[in-house]
Amino acid sequence: MIELTVDGRPLSAPEGQSLAAALLSAGRTSLRESPSGTPRGLYCGIGVCQECRVLIAGRGVVRACVTPVTGGMDVTTGWT
Repeated sequence: MIELTVDGRPLSAPEGQSLAAALLSAGRTSLRESPSGTPRGLYCGIGVCQECRVLIAGRGVVRACVTPVTGGMDVTTGWT
């Protein structure tokens, strides 16, 4: 297990697991909101759509479904 931070809160996840899977396992189904306020989260799960975009400090915007978790990762959700 590794430790990462999501929106300022610690999260443990198995090394190599996708960030989307780690977030879903922690009960996070909504990762951001559309401009109209609709919750957005994991949709395709294979990196084709852009619904699971999150911001990772030092890396920029990534798709959570195809990004493996790494120790010390600092993730921000909720931006548009």
